[in-house]
Amino acid sequence: MKSGNACYHSVQNLLSSRLLSKNLKIKVHRYIILPLVLFGYETWTLTLRDERRLRLFENKVLRKIFGPRKDEVTWERRKLHNEEIKNLYSSPNIFQVIKSKRMRWAGHVARMGKRRGL
Repeated sequence: MKSGNACYHSVQNLLSSRLLSKNLKIKVHRYIILPLVLFGYETWTLTLRDERRLRLFENKVLRKIFGPRKDEVTWERRKLHNEEIKNLYSSPNIFQVIKSKRMRWAGHVARMGKRRGL
Protein backbone atom coordinates (compact mmCIF):
# COMPACT_ATOMS: atom_id res chain seq x y z
CA MET A 1 0.00 0.00 0.00
CA LYS A 2 2.87 2.38 0.75
CA SER A 3 4.36 2.01 -2.72
CA GLY A 4 0.96 2.62 -4.31
CA ASN A 5 0.51 5.73 -2.21
CA ALA A 6 3.98 6.96 -3.20
CA CYS A 7 3.16 6.31 -6.86
CA TYR A 8 -0.13 8.20 -6.51
CA HIS A 9 1.65 11.21 -5.04
CA SER A 10 4.22 11.17 -7.83
CA VAL A 11 1.55 11.24 -10.58
CA GLN A 12 -0.96 13.39 -8.68
CA ASN A 13 -0.34 16.41 -10.92
CA LEU A 14 -0.92 14.31 -14.04
CA LEU A 15 -4.22 12.99 -12.70
CA SER A 16 -5.56 16.48 -12.07
CA SER A 17 -4.22 17.98 -15.30
CA ARG A 18 -6.73 19.25 -17.83
CA LEU A 19 -4.27 18.51 -20.65
CA LEU A 20 -4.69 14.73 -20.37
CA SER A 21 -7.86 12.89 -21.29
CA LYS A 22 -9.82 11.00 -18.65
CA ASN A 23 -9.17 7.76 -20.56
CA LEU A 24 -5.42 8.25 -20.30
CA LYS A 25 -5.70 9.06 -16.59
CA ILE A 26 -7.73 5.90 -16.03
CA LYS A 27 -5.03 3.90 -17.85
CA VAL A 28 -2.39 5.39 -15.54
CA HIS A 29 -4.52 4.27 -12.60
CA ARG A 30 -5.18 0.80 -13.99
CA TYR A 31 -1.71 -0.06 -15.32
CA ILE A 32 0.65 1.83 -13.01
CA ILE A 33 -0.97 2.57 -9.65
CA LEU A 34 -3.15 -0.53 -9.16
CA PRO A 35 -0.37 -3.10 -9.77
CA LEU A 36 1.76 -1.39 -7.13
CA VAL A 37 -1.09 -1.36 -4.64
CA LEU A 38 -1.99 -4.99 -5.34
CA PHE A 39 1.54 -6.39 -5.24
CA GLY A 40 1.48 -9.65 -3.27
CA TYR A 41 -2.34 -9.82 -3.12
CA GLU A 42 -2.21 -13.63 -3.20
CA THR A 43 -0.94 -13.78 0.36
CA TRP A 44 -3.17 -11.11 1.87
CA THR A 45 -5.84 -11.81 4.44
CA LEU A 46 -8.10 -8.83 3.96
CA THR A 47 -9.59 -7.47 7.14
CA LEU A 48 -12.42 -4.97 7.22
CA ARG A 49 -9.87 -2.27 8.02
CA ASP A 50 -7.81 -3.22 4.96
CA GLU A 51 -10.91 -3.23 2.75
CA ARG A 52 -11.87 0.21 4.00
CA ARG A 53 -8.37 1.58 3.39
CA LEU A 54 -8.27 0.15 -0.15
CA ARG A 55 -11.72 1.54 -0.93
CA LEU A 56 -10.71 4.98 0.39
CA PHE A 57 -7.50 4.93 -1.63
CA GLU A 58 -9.25 3.96 -4.85
CA ASN A 59 -11.95 6.61 -4.36
CA LYS A 60 -9.26 9.23 -3.66
CA VAL A 61 -7.51 8.41 -6.94
CA LEU A 62 -10.76 8.36 -8.93
CA ARG A 63 -11.90 11.67 -7.41
CA LYS A 64 -8.61 13.18 -8.54
CA ILE A 65 -9.15 11.79 -12.07
CA PHE A 66 -12.77 12.87 -12.51
CA GLY A 67 -12.39 16.16 -10.64
CA PRO A 68 -15.06 18.10 -8.77
CA ARG A 69 -18.58 18.60 -10.04
CA LYS A 70 -20.72 21.70 -9.97
CA ASP A 71 -23.77 21.39 -7.79
CA GLU A 72 -26.89 21.90 -9.93
CA VAL A 73 -28.63 23.99 -7.29
CA THR A 74 -25.92 26.22 -5.84
CA TRP A 75 -23.44 26.02 -8.75
CA GLU A 76 -20.62 25.46 -6.29
CA ARG A 77 -17.91 22.89 -6.81
CA ARG A 78 -18.21 19.77 -4.68
CA LYS A 79 -16.57 16.38 -4.28
CA LEU A 80 -18.01 13.44 -6.16
CA HIS A 81 -20.12 11.07 -4.10
CA ASN A 82 -19.21 7.36 -4.06
CA GLU A 83 -22.23 6.43 -6.20
CA GLU A 84 -21.23 9.01 -8.81
CA ILE A 85 -17.73 7.53 -8.91
CA LYS A 86 -19.19 4.04 -9.45
CA ASN A 87 -21.28 5.36 -12.35
CA LEU A 88 -18.35 7.18 -13.97
CA TYR A 89 -15.78 4.38 -13.52
CA SER A 90 -17.04 1.47 -15.58
CA SER A 91 -14.10 -0.83 -14.84
CA PRO A 92 -14.19 -3.35 -11.99
CA ASN A 93 -13.43 -1.91 -8.57
CA ILE A 94 -10.38 -2.94 -6.57
CA PHE A 95 -12.16 -5.80 -4.77
CA GLN A 96 -13.46 -7.32 -7.99
CA VAL A 97 -9.91 -7.19 -9.34
CA ILE A 98 -8.54 -8.91 -6.22
CA LYS A 99 -11.22 -11.63 -6.36
CA SER A 100 -10.68 -12.40 -10.04
CA LYS A 101 -6.88 -12.46 -9.68
CA ARG A 102 -7.12 -14.72 -6.63
CA MET A 103 -9.35 -17.14 -8.55
CA ARG A 104 -6.86 -17.15 -11.41
CA TRP A 105 -4.01 -17.77 -8.95
CA ALA A 106 -5.96 -20.59 -7.25
CA GLY A 107 -6.52 -22.23 -10.64
CA HIS A 108 -2.82 -21.94 -11.40
CA VAL A 109 -1.89 -23.56 -8.07
CA ALA A 110 -4.48 -26.31 -8.56
CA ARG A 111 -3.04 -27.16 -12.00
CA MET A 112 0.50 -27.47 -10.61
CA GLY A 113 -0.08 -31.03 -9.50
CA LYS A 114 1.47 -32.99 -6.67
CA ARG A 115 4.80 -33.54 -8.41
CA ARG A 116 5.61 -29.86 -8.23
CA GLY A 117 8.32 -29.27 -5.62
CA LEU A 118 7.62 -26.54 -3.12
